[in-house]
Amino acid sequence: MEMEMRSMEDTEIATDMTPSLVPLTFSLHHSNLHTHCSSCFSLLPLSPIPITPFLYCSPPCSAAHPFLLHHPAVSHSSDLRAALLLLSHHRPSVTSSRVAGLLSNRHKLTCHNNSDEDEVSERISSGVRALATAITELRGELEPDDAVLEEAECALCAVLTNAVEVQDKEGRALGIAVYGPAFSWINHSCSPNACYRFILSPSSSSSSQESKLRIAPSSFREEEEQNQGYGPRLIVRSIKRIKKGQEITIAYTDLLQSKAMRQLDLWSKYRFICCCMRCSVVPFTYVDHALQEISVSGCDFTSSSSSYNLVRDTAERRLNDSVDDIISEYLMAGDPEPCCEKLEKILMQGLCDELDNVEETPHYKFMLHPLHYLSLNAYTTLASAYKVRASDILSTTSTIYQNQLEAFDMSRTSAAYSLLLATTAHHLFNSESSLIASLANFWTGAGESLLYLARSSEWSKFFKSSLVASSVSKVKCSKCSLMDTFRAYICNGKIRNDDFENASNEFLDCISHDSTQKVWSFLVNGCRFLRSIKDPMDSGWLVSTSNSRATDPGALAKKKSEVCYLHESGNSIQTCEEQTCNENARVHIFELGVHCLAYGGLLAAICYGHHSHLASYVEQILDDKNNLIL
Repeated sequence: MEMEMRSMEDTEIATDMTPSLVPLTFSLHHSNLHTHCSSCFSLLPLSPIPITPFLYCSPPCSAAHPFLLHHPAVSHSSDLRAALLLLSHHRPSVTSSRVAGLLSNRHKLTCHNNSDEDEVSERISSGVRALATAITELRGELEPDDAVLEEAECALCAVLTNAVEVQDKEGRALGIAVYGPAFSWINHSCSPNACYRFILSPSSSSSSQESKLRIAPSSFREEEEQNQGYGPRLIVRSIKRIKKGQEITIAYTDLLQSKAMRQLDLWSKYRFICCCMRCSVVPFTYVDHALQEISVSGCDFTSSSSSYNLVRDTAERRLNDSVDDIISEYLMAGDPEPCCEKLEKILMQGLCDELDNVEETPHYKFMLHPLHYLSLNAYTTLASAYKVRASDILSTTSTIYQNQLEAFDMSRTSAAYSLLLATTAHHLFNSESSLIASLANFWTGAGESLLYLARSSEWSKFFKSSLVASSVSKVKCSKCSLMDTFRAYICNGKIRNDDFENASNEFLDCISHDSTQKVWSFLVNGCRFLRSIKDPMDSGWLVSTSNSRATDPGALAKKKSEVCYLHESGNSIQTCEEQTCNENARVHIFELGVHCLAYGGLLAAICYGHHSHLASYVEQILDDKNNLIL
C-alpha cells in the first residue's frame, strides 16, 4: 500500500486538516521528566524533589501512563521508553515489518554500507538488546529469543522513523511522539503545503470544536483511538491553498538549509533522498541557489568545472566549519563579544586561506552571500549576542554613564540584526512560501526587539526629546490595514489566501516606503557591517543571479559584479551624543515594531491557529494599554 495522504476537498490556507490526533506512543526527554507531566507533557507546578522518576499533572494522567515504563533497562532513553509503550499496545507484523500500520524502515536503518551507518546500526543494536531485556522480564521469561529481538528491533526502528519532536509553546523540545497513519503517512517535501502544532493539556480539556478529518486515507482512525486519548496531541494545518486530491506534505527538516544539508539530514535520520519538486528542479531554484552561494576570488574561473567545484566545495566546508565553531564556542563559553567580532569579520571580509589538495594555490578569498544559510545563522546569533552584551553591561555597571551608552548601542544593534534577519528571510519567502513558519518567528522577534528598544529608559539620558506617552494599543496606521486584518482573524479565525496576500503587500509597502528608512541609519550607527547596508528592505543589496539561474562557473564569474559580497567601509562611527537625532526616531522605531509584531502574529496564526501561543502572545502585547513609550 502506498503511504501518502491526500486532501479530500479544496482547502484554503490556514485550515486545520485533522482533528487533534492522539499519539500511538510518546516519551519525555530525560531532562524533562521532573518538570513536565509524563502523560500529557504539560508543565508541572514547582514542587519538592520528586521521589519517583515519573510525575503527572492529575490522577487520570497517572492512571493512563503504564507502569512498565519505569523499567530500568529503558529508563535512560526516550526512544526506548516510546518503543516499549508502543509494544504494549501493538505487536509488529513479521511479514511486513510494520507496527500499527507504520513503516519501521528497519532494513535500511540497520544496514552497514559505511561508517556513519555502522554507528547508527550499532546504536540500534544496543537499544534493541535493552528493549528486549525489558520485554522478556515483563513477560516473566528468562532470556529474549529471536522473536522478541525482532519485535524490539521493529518497534525501535518504527519509533526512530516516525517520531516527531514535541515542542512547548516557546519551541523547546520536550520529548518525542509517534502518531498513527493519519499523520505518519504524510510525506516530506522541501516545499510543503502543511505544518503541524501540538496541544499540551490533559485529555479531558480537549476542545469541543474539533475540525473534521480532511485528508485520506483515514482507515486507521479507529486504531488511533484505542490509545485512550492520552499523550501530547497534534493537529495538521494547511499553509497553502490545497486542491482536492493534492498530496499533503510537511517538512522533516529545516527548510532554510542548503539542498546538500537537507539531503544529508534526511538521509542520516530516515534513509531517503528527497526528490520533491524543489530538490529535483535543474538548475536550482533561486532560493536554493542563494542559500549556498559563495564567492571564490583568486581562482581562474575559466578553468574546468571540476577544478572550480573542488575549490568551491573546500571553501564552503571551511566557511561552514568556521561559523559553526564560532557559534558553538559562544554557546558553550557564553562570551558574546568575541563571537560578535569573529562573525562580523567573516560577514565583511570572508575567509582567506590556502586550499589543501589544490595545485598552485594562491590565497583564496571566500565570501558568503547575504542570503547564504550561514549568513542567516550569523544574523540570528548576532541578534542574541548583542542583546546579551547589553544585559551584561547593565547588570554589572548600570550606574556608569559611558557603560549605559554602550549598552544602549548594543541593544539597537541587536534590534538591527533581528530586523535584517526578518527582511532577508522575507526575500526568500517571496520565492518559497513554505518558509512561512520561520518567517513568523523572525518578524515577531524583530518586533519584540524594536519595542524593547523603544521602551528603553536610556533614551531620556542620551537624547533631548519632548515625546508624549504613546501606547501600542493606540497605534493606528493610515497607510495599511494590517492591524485590522490581524485582529479580525484572531477574532473569527478565518482568512482567505487573497486577504493574506493583500495584507502582506500592504505591510511591505508601508514599512519599505516609510518606517524602515527612518530608523535604519539610527539602528546601525555603531556597527560597521550593518552600516554597509543602506536599506534592508531594498532587495537590490541582495541581488545575486536572480535573473539567471545559471550554475556554470564561468557564468557566475561574469555575474560577479551583480553579487553583493563586498561591503563598503561606511562613515566613521558616531556616538549617540555626536549625532543629530531626530526627535521622532523613537516613535518610528516603536511604530515599526508594532507593524512587525502584527505581521509576525498574523503569520503565526496562519501556521498554528488563531488561538496558538505565538498569535495570542502578539495579541496580548498589541492590546496592552500599559505598553507605553514615555
